[in-house]
Amino acid sequence: MIELPVLTAEPVDGRRKPNWLRVKLPVGAEYARVRRLVDDNKLHTICESGNCPNMGECWGAGTATFMILGNVCTRSCSFCAVATGRPTEYDTDEPRRVAEAIRTMGVKHAVITSVNRDELKDRGAEIWYQTVVQTKALNPTTTIETLIPDVKGNWDALHRMIEGGQEVVSHNMETVPRLYRAIRPQARWERSLEQIARTKAAGHRTKTGIMLGLGEQPEEVYQAMDELVQAGLHVLTLGQYLQPTKMHAAVEEFITPEMFDHYRQVGLAKGIKYVESGPLVRSSYHAERHVNVPLG
Repeated sequence: MIELPVLTAEPVDGRRKPNWLRVKLPVGAEYARVRRLVDDNKLHTICESGNCPNMGECWGAGTATFMILGNVCTRSCSFCAVATGRPTEYDTDEPRRVAEAIRTMGVKHAVITSVNRDELKDRGAEIWYQTVVQTKALNPTTTIETLIPDVKGNWDALHRMIEGGQEVVSHNMETVPRLYRAIRPQARWERSLEQIARTKAAGHRTKTGIMLGLGEQPEEVYQAMDELVQAGLHVLTLGQYLQPTKMHAAVEEFITPEMFDHYRQVGLAKGIKYVESGPLVRSSYHAERHVNVPLG
């Protein structure tokens, strides 16, 4: 039996967020430079579209997570701040613009993600492939992590997405299986788990992220870790879920830093190679640390 820390969460009752969830507003010359670059190149970032609390820190350091294939998603996940609808944007020149922006920024490690494009036969796989290939061609010393969407079992699309030469392939599970119907209604735990297993089988460094505070129980997190280890996961991120608007899923509890550290230790003990766990951790937070995690 795993012993839990005494303090596991702070209840949500309309009070202000705990001190450990407060972040500084994004400021500074480097932050302003990155914003101009993103705007001038007509690029999207999950930093903005996803209301990431670490945007100030990351942009201030000259890094950003680029979101390709537009900023309208075909999914209606109840946790996500990205707009849902029928996408109209499909820009075959986008890979070149992303590659050039990364060169202009001097990024050493780039993270690229996208919305779900379920209406496309290849799920956007060719744009994914071209973005990685063109970024590598223009930035040969830059390492890349791709945070890819659920391909709904289109494994040909998956392999096209991941064969461009990226160092890390991430696909977020987001929550525990019991909560999928409420949180990820158009996804399936088993399918996303198979996507990670197939990515590992193709010889890639695998990564996923789970949000906490949605009502999951510790035993469910432990079980999720076990299944991810069996699938071949290398890197796990755990962070606090924050409600984007009143229309999104509510925060059930604020997980304490002590509990996040507990989950980190449990994950490592179960065989996950690297666990980034903390209230403000997001999928791409400190992503450069995950590039050299040993494959196994």
